[in-house]
Amino acid sequence: MRKLAKKGNMNERIDVVLRKFHSRMTSYPPGMCPLTLYRSLLSISMNQSCGKCIPCRDGLYEVDQLLKRILEGNGTEETLKQMEDKCRMIASSADCAVGVVGANLILSSLTEFADEYQSHIENGKCVENVQQTVPCITLCPAHVDVPGYIAMIKEGDYAGAVKVIRNRNPLPTACAFVCEHPCERKCRRRLVDAPLNIRGLKKYAVDQAFADTVEIPVVNVSTGKKIAIVGGGPSGMTAAYFLALMGHKVVIFEEHEKLGGMLRYGIPEYRLPKDRLDQDIEAILHTGDIEVKYNTKIGRDITFTELKESYNAVYLGLGAQLGNRMPMENADAKNVIPAADFLQNVANNHAPDLTGKKVALIGGGNVAMDAARTAVRLGAESVHVFTRKRDDYTALESEIVGAMQEGVRFRTLLSFLNIEADPETNEVQAVWLQPEILAEYDDHGMMTTEHSSNYPYRFKCDYLILGVGQRSDVAHFESVGVPVERGRILADETCMVKKTEGVFSGGDCVTGPSTAINAIAAGQVAAYNIDEYLGYHHKVHVDAVIPAAYPNPCVPTGRAEIEEKDPFERRTNFNHVELSMTYEEAMREAGRCLRCDHYGCGVMEGGRGE
Repeated sequence: MRKLAKKGNMNERIDVVLRKFHSRMTSYPPGMCPLTLYRSLLSISMNQSCGKCIPCRDGLYEVDQLLKRILEGNGTEETLKQMEDKCRMIASSADCAVGVVGANLILSSLTEFADEYQSHIENGKCVENVQQTVPCITLCPAHVDVPGYIAMIKEGDYAGAVKVIRNRNPLPTACAFVCEHPCERKCRRRLVDAPLNIRGLKKYAVDQAFADTVEIPVVNVSTGKKIAIVGGGPSGMTAAYFLALMGHKVVIFEEHEKLGGMLRYGIPEYRLPKDRLDQDIEAILHTGDIEVKYNTKIGRDITFTELKESYNAVYLGLGAQLGNRMPMENADAKNVIPAADFLQNVANNHAPDLTGKKVALIGGGNVAMDAARTAVRLGAESVHVFTRKRDDYTALESEIVGAMQEGVRFRTLLSFLNIEADPETNEVQAVWLQPEILAEYDDHGMMTTEHSSNYPYRFKCDYLILGVGQRSDVAHFESVGVPVERGRILADETCMVKKTEGVFSGGDCVTGPSTAINAIAAGQVAAYNIDEYLGYHHKVHVDAVIPAAYPNPCVPTGRAEIEEKDPFERRTNFNHVELSMTYEEAMREAGRCLRCDHYGCGVMEGGRGE
């Protein structure tokens, strides 16, 4: 007789274990040996084997033993060849996906980490510099001492927390509001419950101690050197801050009336209030000898050649403020606009009246989400976002959810075909979209699509926003010999521009459109390398003492989230949408920190994570 499964049976208990195991997988620390990781994944395949077919049952075990031999430093080139041959045999002869996927996993590792295999075979160890590090510090592009400033918050020293942040990042307020917080991605707190709300704690700190009220570090004596910085965005401002602290004279050439770059002209007020951004900027401008030349465009008001002749070094931190248009008919029709241009118009008080209009938006990145939510606030009757595939939604999940809550509608599996405009007025009337179906994954694990047999889809709209990327204005620099490839300045990892003496560059104009924290990291690296280029080796000291680390009992505790205003309220205005953490929330959240800078994988010489 059939019986109903009992509540709390074996499968349910295994599911609980697997949920906890998933957290362990996502919190693998950065810097670990990749071959150790692959052996762990191979072990999962071995455990999943049903044992019916020999290639899977015995073959995966033999591959595991060969990999173990390599990890122990006892492997040879012959060991590597045996492992590859066995994996190819298993992948071609196993009965089911367990064996095939397990074998292909190791085969892919032979290509992805060939240098790692070679190092283990030749030297019996990992390649140089492969070691476990403090996850949050490592994954922050600017390498901010996250455990340090969280410890300061726990002690109630909010100004000290801001000082610790500013030791690596002079824009603590801006990042507290808009950073994508990659530092949380591998937080070891996942082993217990959930990652720390690092951005939330940073926001709590700057809400208690405004950046322009916190004392700046002591400035070095003047060196007599002058550095020109092109662009007053996050990258340029960061470089200016550190160079000024080192004692150099800094002159910023800013095209707009105010500093901030895309932080001011690309991120809407409801996400980053500009009076809060100004707190960071004021603190930077009061650091050392910094002069700003506003409304000054290189190539129009002064040439790049003049900069090189007048300054000891030049830093190009241009950003990517020009929105892309599609190379198609009617791309310049009325009411068709790139998302970046649309946001800058709103920031400059030239917002269009979208009352009662149907808005279509192509793209799924953060800029697209900002544009969609801004269109809602400008009175649009409806806002529809279209993407070709789900992978195209690269915006933060919180931004996508926020847009949905505010009434933005999302459609996927529709590729953009063309724009239809009124032949008399040249105003956009509709967009044509081709239905797609999902196909195979590419080499990067991303979905591909194919045209569906369904007919093209006509979507009527009054306003079309193109969230299809941005670019930097590098035409003048390219014309005078700065190396540029596909619209990006060619600079190495030290931010030195190739084949151009004394010129450095970083941020979006080098990498393409990226995040504020990546631009800040580039500005920091550039500043220190410019200092070295000028013949110095200055260090910036932080006037704060990190509290001692106390043992954490690792009791599972809920994560404190940043609450937001009601969607029906926030969609009616541009007021900041987030609510502040309470004191109790901040203290409990700070208390969840495991202090990896002192315990576990992050123990470093002197007790501090680098």
